[in-house]
Amino acid sequence: MDIPQAWEQLSTEKLRGVLLVIGAPDVGKSSFARYLYRRLCAEGRAAAFLDGDPGQSTLGPPATLTLAMSAEGDHAFPPAGRLWRRFVGAVSPRGHMLPVLVGAARLMEAGREAGAEVIVYDTSGLVDPAQGGVNLKLAKIDLLEPAAVFAIQREEELEPLLTPLRRSQRALLIELRPSAAVQPRDPPTRQAHRAAQFAHYFAKARLLALDCGRLAVFPAPNFVFNQLAALEDARGFTLGLGIVRSADLKPGQVTLLTPLDSPAGVDALRLGDLTLDPRTWRDQRVGE
Repeated sequence: MDIPQAWEQLSTEKLRGVLLVIGAPDVGKSSFARYLYRRLCAEGRAAAFLDGDPGQSTLGPPATLTLAMSAEGDHAFPPAGRLWRRFVGAVSPRGHMLPVLVGAARLMEAGREAGAEVIVYDTSGLVDPAQGGVNLKLAKIDLLEPAAVFAIQREEELEPLLTPLRRSQRALLIELRPSAAVQPRDPPTRQAHRAAQFAHYFAKARLLALDCGRLAVFPAPNFVFNQLAALEDARGFTLGLGIVRSADLKPGQVTLLTPLDSPAGVDALRLGDLTLDPRTWRDQRVGE
């Protein structure tokens, strides 16, 4: 990784709590978040990393948010400790902002309960005010109360968000320029990344039958062939993802393609807004 001098000159010794990393796509946001996490681990901190981009995830399959803890003495990325996952059901926060906010808050709670002293939150690249990006980021700041916000801006794309933050004392605002080593990724490249992530996740999947008559199904048991779904525990954390292969509501049975070995511990089935082709692992919105 190419480390800009401005990153190395940051003072991190006193940072605690949530560290929010924001920026548009292709500014090196995720690279900086990983650098920051590794640096905190090298300082001997009990750190966690929240992968908050459901479209270009690094710690789990797309359509999810994942929080992973560092293991004692391990400075590498990805984190080698415990992890928790929440299902968004889509590869963009657009139209799914409440699941993103609730999921992030619940993951932060789990990390703190597990002893995380500092949590690096790598957010999605949605910053366009017309698409709700500014309101989403402000809601995260209000809800999560970060100790610091690291903003990476190429031109003036973050100004609608940064202008009020510069006048507020809600969080320490640290503004950075993008790394010169950033390689832009076009939509086909991003789609290919998601397909590779899904293929890796479902590599050892098998068919698993569930009695959906005994499970909560959110938002409703309206199954679509090849629909992506999450099998959740009683706290709403994701135990595994599945692809709907068949459903018969009279006997109340649904069959999923999933890497989960057993329905043990499954409290609910949450249906997403994506279908996933098990031959190509390409995703589409339900109904397209």
